[in-house]
Amino acid sequence: MKPQEIMSNTQPDLPEDIGDNHIATSAETPMRKDAFALSDKEKIEKIAEHFKSIMEILGLDLTDDSLRGTPNRVAKMYVKEVFSGLKPDNKPSTTLFENKFNYKEMVVEKEITFYSHCEHHFVPIIGKAHVAYISSGRVIGLSKINRIVQYYAKRPQVQERLTVQVAQDLKNILQTEDVAVVMDADHLCVSSRGVSDTNSKTGTAYFSGKFKEQGTKSEFLNYINNNARSL
Repeated sequence: MKPQEIMSNTQPDLPEDIGDNHIATSAETPMRKDAFALSDKEKIEKIAEHFKSIMEILGLDLTDDSLRGTPNRVAKMYVKEVFSGLKPDNKPSTTLFENKFNYKEMVVEKEITFYSHCEHHFVPIIGKAHVAYISSGRVIGLSKINRIVQYYAKRPQVQERLTVQVAQDLKNILQTEDVAVVMDADHLCVSSRGVSDTNSKTGTAYFSGKFKEQGTKSEFLNYINNNARSL
């Protein structure tokens, strides 16, 4: 399935019908209109309260020293860390620089490690992102590419959407169509539950502009699949 085609008109009748299917309904993260009505502090308090209930339902003894602080730790982790990419205020600022070297070849940032969470089971997705662009006159600091990947990864995600979001944001920032994103990831919803396949990986890709041309695409793919660190 191509990332550009992740939207579907066919929806399951019931949530449980999704099962282990890799489904995404939109290139945008599904958010309620009142998603930011609560402060981070209020969200942490409410999540901690609900997570405490989940632990109690599971039969855990929250008077134990090891478990007593877990609800609050999980709540802070959700809001401040692993799902911090849901909050627009956390989007990394980007500064563009003039392409004074008149460099017209692709710029590649490969093997960007990212950690995300599957939105179907809320278990980790661990992967590598490979990003390239061809300057239309401006360039971006390399660390900013990493930060953009991390920002969109820190949400409940499906890998197809994550790939598209990173690519589209870079196109908007750089004002160029010449962008490519490839992602390879391990999904713990596959390896740690269900089919329990620990060897499979999921790959997604987005190519636009010159990267749709076979020569440019092949150059990019050959580079990211090569252990050498130089073009």
